Order: sequence, then C-alpha cells, then structure tokens
Amino acid sequence: MAYRVCFVCSGNICRSPTAEAVFRRRLAEAGLAGEVEVDSAGLGDWHVGEDVDDRSAAALRARGYPAWTHAAKQFRPADFEDRDLVVALDAGHERALRAMAETAADRAKIRMLRSYDPAAADDADGLDVPDPYYGGERGFEHVLDLVEAACAGLLAEVEAELWIHPNG
Repeated sequence: MAYRVCFVCSGNICRSPTAEAVFRRRLAEAGLAGEVEVDSAGLGDWHVGEDVDDRSAAALRARGYPAWTHAAKQFRPADFEDRDLVVALDAGHERALRAMAETAADRAKIRMLRSYDPAAADDADGLDVPDPYYGGERGFEHVLDLVEAACAGLLAEVEAELWIHPNG
C-alpha cells in the first residue's frame, strides 16, 4: 500500500496544486513515484471541478513542471481515513483541518508545509505560504519558491517514513 499525502489550501486552484506538482517531481527524482500517492484539495467548495489557476500553471511551466489534469476538490473529514499525511499551506488551513479532524489519529496527520523548511523560522510569513490569488504574477513565483524549499524537507521525512514502515 502506498503512502498517501494530501496538500490542502483554500480553494485547490493555486497553492495546494502547486505543492502537489512540486512534490510529485521530487518523488519522481528520488525514484519514489510508485511508493507515494499525492493529491490536493481545498477547504471550500467554490472552485470544485476547476483547473489550476492560469497564473499558478504559468509559474510551474516556467520552471519546467509538466502540465497535468487537475479538477479542484473539497477536503472532507472522511478524507483523513485515506491519507497518511495532510499538509496545510497556512495556519488558517491548519486550524480548519484540526477542527475538522474527528480523532487524535486524524489530528496527528496534519502538518504545515513550511514546517519542513528550516529557513521558514526566519521568514516574515512564518510557516504560511501566502495566498497569491488577488496579487500579481510575482506572488505565484514566491509561492513556488516557498513550496520548492519546503518540499525538500518533506521528501526527507516521507523517505524516512517509508524506510521505517516499508509496507505501510
């Protein structure tokens, strides 16, 4: 059984699909694509079924990430059961996920993405990946910078988890 990671943001069209794309690439580069399932979701339902925001897609393409078929979906309490790790993109998402979690086991699965980036402690944004939706293109590039930095540490943790529990 594969290890399962879900990235969660507000609407599942900017930050969480960016994290999904970056982490998929990291897994492929590490030879772990078949060992880990990755998806993303939003807390709200206002973008359900929509593709990745064009500005997020452009930032990803500019750095060589391949396009993929994406349909935004909403994270529900039952989704904790099917995930080993639920990764929040900002503190508001983390609070909402913790409120949604019905058990201690569900709450133990929740982490902040930037908690995997040692440089985050010195950043004005703290552990948040700021929402670029209402800003310009630079905001989407900044999100990608933060996500790429954090995904390196996330990969190390997932690799360790796979090594400790090789068959789930």
